[in-house]
Amino acid sequence: MRASSAPATTATPRSRRPRLGVRIRRHATLLVGATILLAFTTIAIFGPFMAPFAATQQNLMATLQAPSATHAFGTDHIGRDVLSRVLIGTRYSLFICLVTVALGALIGVPLGIVAGYVGGRVDALIGSAIDVMLTIPSIVLAIAIVSVVGPGMFGLVVAISISFAPRIARLTRGVVLDVRQEEYVTSSLALGARTPRVLGRHVLPNISAPLTVELTLLAGQAVLVAAALGFIGLGVQPPIPEWGTMLSRGKDFLSIAPHVVTAPGLAIALLVLGFNFFGDGLRDAWDPKLRR
Repeated sequence: MRASSAPATTATPRSRRPRLGVRIRRHATLLVGATILLAFTTIAIFGPFMAPFAATQQNLMATLQAPSATHAFGTDHIGRDVLSRVLIGTRYSLFICLVTVALGALIGVPLGIVAGYVGGRVDALIGSAIDVMLTIPSIVLAIAIVSVVGPGMFGLVVAISISFAPRIARLTRGVVLDVRQEEYVTSSLALGARTPRVLGRHVLPNISAPLTVELTLLAGQAVLVAAALGFIGLGVQPPIPEWGTMLSRGKDFLSIAPHVVTAPGLAIALLVLGFNFFGDGLRDAWDPKLRR
């Protein structure tokens, strides 16, 4: 009699839903930060079309009005619509933080690579200059620079870029020193690879992840520094609707019209939160220890 064969067991594919759910929970911070930044980017692009009024349109008969159907965020001391100024001001604040971080990286990254890769006296010289500049807080250094260059958009961008450059250079130098000691770099040098090839194929790809995280976090700090300089009158000058300048103009009416400073203050907080969440999410996603 023929033995009955055991029923063939077919392996059912594992559901992708739990994996997707785990990934979403694992990178929830990254997704939240990306969503906030995408929202602000959309507002920066389409803000002038979304604003119900012009940023400089005044109505002296409607000064310091509370939020209403006509003015969702109220009006300021000369009757300008606060919502319109916040929407249009997003473009300036986002432009400042992105440009300052980019210029700071343009200065700091090459200095850090040269110091970490060349070493010796060059490293000692650049490292000493970086340490001296890092003894001064970023906001104090930015105030000193903008006092020399002059207030306004140009002075603000120059001041924040230079104040961030030492931090970027120091991080780059440390990462390059670690990569420089890896076996694949020493093997390439032993085989006669030239410096540009080693930097392009081994050093730069391996320092891009930590640099991206640091630059993302610095963008959030750039928003705060720009707002602080605008608050003390050293930033973007009126009538440009920059958020720090709006806080400076509205602080005198805080007791009778708190809505004047509430809207730009919340915008600053949300944008900084978005950059911080996005940077932390990138760090968690790229860190192999956290992935395990």
